[in-house]
Amino acid sequence: MKVNTNKMFKVAQQQNFAIPATNFIDLESARAYTEVAEDRNFPLILAYAESHKEIISLEEAAIIGNYFSEKIKTPVALHLDHGSDPEFIFKAIKLGFKSVMIDASEKSFKENIAITKKIVDFAHKYDVTVEAELGHVGANDYSESSEITDSVYTEVKDVVEFVTKTNIDSLAISIGTAHGVYKGIPKINFDRLVEINEKTDIPLVLHGGSSTGDENLHRCAVNGINKINIYSDFVNGAYNTIQNSEVIDYIEMKKLATESMKQTLNHYFDVFNTQSIL
Repeated sequence: MKVNTNKMFKVAQQQNFAIPATNFIDLESARAYTEVAEDRNFPLILAYAESHKEIISLEEAAIIGNYFSEKIKTPVALHLDHGSDPEFIFKAIKLGFKSVMIDASEKSFKENIAITKKIVDFAHKYDVTVEAELGHVGANDYSESSEITDSVYTEVKDVVEFVTKTNIDSLAISIGTAHGVYKGIPKINFDRLVEINEKTDIPLVLHGGSSTGDENLHRCAVNGINKINIYSDFVNGAYNTIQNSEVIDYIEMKKLATESMKQTLNHYFDVFNTQSIL
């Protein structure tokens, strides 16, 4: 059942859990995620990142995402992740995406507000929910194994003004995570999470969930984070599963990869304390 994120986040806030946002890059990954969601009867945010447009086009992603989100009975929000080009975001909305992220976090505070508000004003006309980022969740270095990132913490003092002036539906915050795979386990600033959560009742989002550690993620999920993005753990898990097998047949490799992705999502549903919203 294709929906926007409003209802699922409302229940997640009431019952203290997070919903996985799973980036799909092809038909197989989208099918794997939605099959697990349907089997568990849990909500899912089926995400497609603008940065993956060279792997799978927006038009192709829309066809796949619309098909699987409409096919199953459990609520699925087809979501555009890390949209940076407004025209790309507008096109995604017209192609059926029910949730979009505008990431203007590298802009100045004033520019971030202006750009985000432009997206919100357009999206809400189509009953599409909008996520924005305040602070900046950066990336690990090229090897994805560095302790150094370019992340910038979300400033608590900016949260209320940003939410009020943009009218966003959810807010991605930076509290110590980064995109990619870490060297060791990151240190999450839970005090900052509590401070932000006390300032606003808007659903909060955590990017860079992969390899952040189950204890960290569970603690985030039950203390105000309602959406957690996972990508690297899916593809790295699939790759490692294939590497550790003796399978050489292409079709069998794809089956192994798909099964690994399903196991990873089942694991994170449990870590995030995800519950049914029906």
